[in-house]
Amino acid sequence: MADKSVPVNSSAATPTPIYVPSSGAFPTPAPVPAPFPTPVPIPPPIPSNLISSSFTFLTDRSFPSSHRGAAAPPPYVRPGHFFGASTSPPSIIPPAEYREPSRDDLVRSVQRNILDLMDPELRGAALVQLCLKRIVFQDLAPYLWFSFGTVAILFQELLDIYPFLSPPCLSPEQSYRACNVLVLLQCITSHPTTRPLFAEARIPYYLCAFLDLIDDSLSEPFEHLRLATLDAICSLVKVPDTEVIDCILYSEIMPLCLQILQCGSAMSKRYAAFIVEKLLLNNDYFQHICHLPKRLFPVCHALGNVVALLAKAPSAQLLNHVIRCYHRFLDDERSHWTMRNPFPKALTDGTFDHCLRDEQRARMLLQQLLDNVRGPPVPYPSRWENL
Repeated sequence: MADKSVPVNSSAATPTPIYVPSSGAFPTPAPVPAPFPTPVPIPPPIPSNLISSSFTFLTDRSFPSSHRGAAAPPPYVRPGHFFGASTSPPSIIPPAEYREPSRDDLVRSVQRNILDLMDPELRGAALVQLCLKRIVFQDLAPYLWFSFGTVAILFQELLDIYPFLSPPCLSPEQSYRACNVLVLLQCITSHPTTRPLFAEARIPYYLCAFLDLIDDSLSEPFEHLRLATLDAICSLVKVPDTEVIDCILYSEIMPLCLQILQCGSAMSKRYAAFIVEKLLLNNDYFQHICHLPKRLFPVCHALGNVVALLAKAPSAQLLNHVIRCYHRFLDDERSHWTMRNPFPKALTDGTFDHCLRDEQRARMLLQQLLDNVRGPPVPYPSRWENL
């Protein structure tokens, strides 16, 4: 083959030749593949007016329980609207696997999780799933209570951590698992059908061990366990039925709550104050407390210590509960006399004026309380004279 000269610059007056060797000098190069077609431009972003607010599947609330709390999934694209197939924006459709399950699906899933509680290897995961499903399945409490052996399994899970309470050596994993059990018990205590049955079985007696402030029990695992227990008891006393009061009447719940009010953490004090207030507002329990001085004096003494602590570290929420408890003492001559001997000075000298500036209801109750305390002295209760 003859040599060829290829011009590199046609605009030049005299083209410069480039030598190209013959085919025998070098091996024949591999054929160059055909060039790719020109790529289609990437479609523009989805305009905001095309994304309707009706697509609630992108929110956390519409996720099934297994996906609740996780990040929102990427928007699914309708088939055919992939890049390069169309220049129009892809349309978003809610995927079927992220739609809210039906009630029948929830019932079957709950029943399967309850059966998994029978297997010790599957019990931990089943507890987590049931705790998540209690939000979307309102009838979980009757399923837990009336299913065979379920309450006994939950009860045994709590008894298994008793040896780790004293001396305190509870691990975070054990605390997390016990808290899941207590969350399910809280679900049972908050349901009107199972609440009286729970109290009649005297299960709250076995929860008192988690409220005791023993040495080194203010660590995080014990605090989580204590808060979960207080939450379950709060649901129990929120609607104090006769069975609930009969259960708590001779239990250690009130003394332990008074102990937490004076020595517990800030969050546990709020739970304990709520329980004390709800019990005092119940007429049967209030008369039981006022019947003997040895029952009433510890309550007034503990509330006085709480007021002294609040004077150093004010808390409007906790102070609200304490003021309501003191206001309740005005309804009986025995508690009225006990409350005034002595009455906390911090409630009379304006120490909490700044703390209660936004609490109109609490300020009104406190003013009524002060007007009564500054009145004429109250005689010694006649019903205590023969005790």
